Amino acid sequence: MHKKLTITVDAEVYDGLYRTVGAGRISHFIEELVRPYVVDLDLDKGYAQMAADEAREREALEWSDSLVGEPLMKRGKGGLTVPYRHGKLTAIRR
Repeated sequence: MHKKLTITVDAEVYDGLYRTVGAGRISHFIEELVRPYVVDLDLDKGYAQMAADEAREREALEWSDSLVGEPLMKRGKGGLTVPYRHGKLTAIRR
């Protein structure tokens, strides 16, 4: 569902929009720019999806290890072990 919105912009801004985007596409252009700032994002879902990607998590932890000099991960028989993640020992299996 769309709602009509009337806004006032400087003539120079309007001319730039008209010239760059085109008369029939200004609303769409503005909506695409504004949407990430005003529509609620489901960050928890996104973070859960990223955490489920074990290869990505392993790469991120290896990268962070290189920054602090103290390894967060240990290699073991079953894969990588991340000590004390969320208060418990966690194993990442390949």
